[in-house]
Amino acid sequence: MIIAVPQETKNNELRVAITPAGVSEFVAHGHQVVIQAGAGIGSGIEDAHYLEAGARIAADAKTTWAAGDMVLKVKEPTESEYGLLRADQVLFTYLHLAASPECADAILAAGTTAIAYETVRRGAALPLLAPMSEVAGRLAAQIGAFTLQEPSGGSGILMGGVPGTRPAKVVVIGGGVAGENAAAASAGLGADVTIFDVNLARLKEIDTDYRGRIKTLASSKHAIAREVADADLVIGSVLIPGAAAPKLVTLDMVEKMRPGSVLVDIAIDQGGCFEGSHPTTHAAPTYKVHDALYYCVTNMPGAVPQTSTAALTNATLPYALRIADKGWRQAMAEDAGLANGLMAHAGSVVFAPVADALGREHVSIENVLAGA
Repeated sequence: MIIAVPQETKNNELRVAITPAGVSEFVAHGHQVVIQAGAGIGSGIEDAHYLEAGARIAADAKTTWAAGDMVLKVKEPTESEYGLLRADQVLFTYLHLAASPECADAILAAGTTAIAYETVRRGAALPLLAPMSEVAGRLAAQIGAFTLQEPSGGSGILMGGVPGTRPAKVVVIGGGVAGENAAAASAGLGADVTIFDVNLARLKEIDTDYRGRIKTLASSKHAIAREVADADLVIGSVLIPGAAAPKLVTLDMVEKMRPGSVLVDIAIDQGGCFEGSHPTTHAAPTYKVHDALYYCVTNMPGAVPQTSTAALTNATLPYALRIADKGWRQAMAEDAGLANGLMAHAGSVVFAPVADALGREHVSIENVLAGA
């Protein structure tokens, strides 16, 4: 199989879908890898490094896409790539189609077999989402701390305070991988941290692991409203795999927050979990809502591409190799967790939550794998 890795086209997206080590694994399995010239520069990877690992370098995006039986990416295709999608091609990347109807339409129109990193499962875990959730969670604390500074438009409070002053109050909504990492990083900076989740068993785990340094609360509208009103930084990390995120922080809640408070919406890839959230970019990451600042960058891990590219390849490579070695149908027939990543095939939506979000019919994975 020929694996094509184009340069990312999203604003300030400097990650790349594979490292030279990943290339060498594909080559060892008898596959070919084509990398767009310059695709790895933002992650500190020169074309020469890919050549040494056995890849070929293509001059541009059109040539790269045209070469591939499978296209590996980091983020969903953007408008400039829609015309490069093909029916005889597998696309393996983060897709978040419930929040990207234009991209979904392009994939369906092209008939591409589209597999999303973010819904591949291993038991109850999401192994291809987890590394970027870890990065995004830790970044959320860092970004929140920076945005709270007065020159950034924030209230001017230091996360950990100093003796004789109060620390920043941080509220994290969602106790999954991103939420736990955001809470742990915030607590590490000395903040007063509270985390919400609907899963009491999960809250018990966090309470045990952090020995009470992170306060835990069962999620309810009333409790969230009370804590948000007193928060300096709110981090939203709610996840319903593949589906649109629920709006758990309302504009009324935001209006009651202190001037210069900050809200970081990690869930923006799935539409955001704050009312008033809309996608932003690294070039213009924040905007005001009432007297608070929203940060809603849809590719947060792209801010640290060297870390993110390595972590992403570590997670995705075994699955991508399986698809290349066996073909996507056989690989999915043998692994229901991988099959859970199939979003679309031959012009039809396969993943039910995406179909619901887009108002479309869907076909069952069983029929697709059977070739029906």
